[in-house]
Amino acid sequence: MKKVWIYLSDKELKGELLNSVQKAGEEFVKSWKAHEMPLSATFEIVNDRFIVVSVDETQYNASGCSIDKLLRLVKQLEADHKLQLLNRLLVGYKTTNGVEVMPASSVKEKLRSKQLDENTLIYNVAASNSNEYAQWLQPLKETWLKKYL
Repeated sequence: MKKVWIYLSDKELKGELLNSVQKAGEEFVKSWKAHEMPLSATFEIVNDRFIVVSVDETQYNASGCSIDKLLRLVKQLEADHKLQLLNRLLVGYKTTNGVEVMPASSVKEKLRSKQLDENTLIYNVAASNSNEYAQWLQPLKETWLKKYL
């Protein structure tokens, strides 16, 4: 099974921004180690909004220090590109045009105005392994946002 970290971007990752973030991520995972052991890891950008990093834990587990290195990379990407990647109060949801991002504080109003409903598909950025990530799109009624229904 793979350990997964998902970061939702407040901005679309396209063009030069996409290329720059992708290059930094690929360089990072190529040299990422835990206790001097190379990690079998991937860095991908999904739907122009999500950075998904995974480690194949059947080979070697990511350690606390290696996870700290990943966090430093993400903070550096935020600083270099004026992105929000660590804001867990941002919510991504599926639309016909792709992915929309909103602050969680907007959910109640969007439900009231019928821009969202209980079946709107929400991206679960808390997925932490490959099984959860495979099913990361969930109806709003099955997420922590159901409290707003």
